[in-house]
Amino acid sequence: MEGIQIEWVESGDIFLASPATKKILSQSLKVGVLFSGGPASGGNDVLAGLYHTLKKIHPDSELIGFLGGPFGLLENRAKKIELSDIEKHQKQGGFDLLGTGRTKLETEADYAKALSAIETLKLDGLVFIGGDDTNTNAYHLATHLEKANNRCTIVGVPKTIDGDLKSAYIETSFGFDTATRVYGELIGNISKDAISSLKYTHFIRLMGRTASHIALECALMTHPNLTYISEEVLNKKLTLKEVVEEVVELLEMRAKRGKNYAVILLPEGLIEAIFEIKVLLQELSRLEAKGGDKKDLSKESLTLLQSLPEDFQRMLLFERDPHGNVQVSKIETEKLLSLMVEKRLKEKKSEVSFNPLHHFFGYEGRCATPSLFDTTYSYELGCVSALLIRDKRSSTMASVKGLAGSPSTWRMQGVPLRLLMGQEERKGRVQAVIKKSLVDLGGPVFQKFKKERENWKLEDGYLSPGPMQLSNFLITNTLKLENKNFSEIP
Repeated sequence: MEGIQIEWVESGDIFLASPATKKILSQSLKVGVLFSGGPASGGNDVLAGLYHTLKKIHPDSELIGFLGGPFGLLENRAKKIELSDIEKHQKQGGFDLLGTGRTKLETEADYAKALSAIETLKLDGLVFIGGDDTNTNAYHLATHLEKANNRCTIVGVPKTIDGDLKSAYIETSFGFDTATRVYGELIGNISKDAISSLKYTHFIRLMGRTASHIALECALMTHPNLTYISEEVLNKKLTLKEVVEEVVELLEMRAKRGKNYAVILLPEGLIEAIFEIKVLLQELSRLEAKGGDKKDLSKESLTLLQSLPEDFQRMLLFERDPHGNVQVSKIETEKLLSLMVEKRLKEKKSEVSFNPLHHFFGYEGRCATPSLFDTTYSYELGCVSALLIRDKRSSTMASVKGLAGSPSTWRMQGVPLRLLMGQEERKGRVQAVIKKSLVDLGGPVFQKFKKERENWKLEDGYLSPGPMQLSNFLITNTLKLENKNFSEIP
């Protein structure tokens, strides 16, 4: 392992540590690891890369897995990961080797429990595999350990199928490639059915609460008739009425051409990107934090809430995540939009033959067998994590650069978590959290989509990617377009 170097990122500049300034540890390392948040394909490969690299650093090194995510850390529920575990789970989807959870480290008592587990097990390092919330936990825990004079090295690994954990330092999170390929196959299948049956309008909701990277990638893969990008809807301040009218207009234009069918993609975060609903949700979150009642809503928000079907009112009022936010993944936006479109078509006495079908693609893509890209990338992230712990680079995220090129040219990096931090309001309080990466409306990916989407509205240019090929090394359209070496999609 002495020949392996990592590029350290400091304040935006990259410094390459030279062998002369690095101390190669001769003693074994004892490292903890946990999954957190929703599963993503490639997690087991991170464990494999971490395990194998630790053993190369020293054959007596140990990898300890915490069961059930951060809760397992707080309760010190752990197991030693053996080679047999790695061989059984490597290149397989799911987080079933350890399990995962969404427990947050928020209170002094939480940090005290985590410190106790770390000290009891005498850990040299602890790896958090997860998204922005998980790595926010890692950042704050590292800060608390430093204050407690504990030298356990905390390292984060970028995981999320949503694709919203990326920056100038992190090109993509693992799991995004596999998930979008799974969804792309399903959307392609539905598109072929639409053009075969000639009578259904398919409303397809995809994962992606805050960011619409999944919807954007899947649109480039499959060419649906209409795709909503939450960031664009929010930027234009579109109202619910305007969204409904756009769908109605699409259906009427297609019907005039004898096409009473369509494929429409919706990110799950669309519901809270619509202008007046976003205002309503913000008011509801503040009322939830203060223990208020819906009667305390503004007149406009209360009127909007009461205009929605009762089932959707209940979802908005009572479904909350651990941060006190509405659980938009449980709101069937595709059905709400479909109902309102149907109502509007009746009001207009439209001649459109409207037969809606509803789909939600989410869990189908989270634990799929990883693509060759994800299994390779995830393994490298595990290797980087072990090396960061070896070199005592705490409060750091593992990163691999140059992903649009051949794996032989990839570069290992360690990125201080502080460079990824921002501010966000949660439960009525502004807190330091990892910043989510939203779709850049001026960026090359959205611009490619914007250039093509008008042609997709009326023409049936559907693409069907077919099943994911595990033996072919491919990268997403998003990664190609965001890399300056790729200007067009083949």
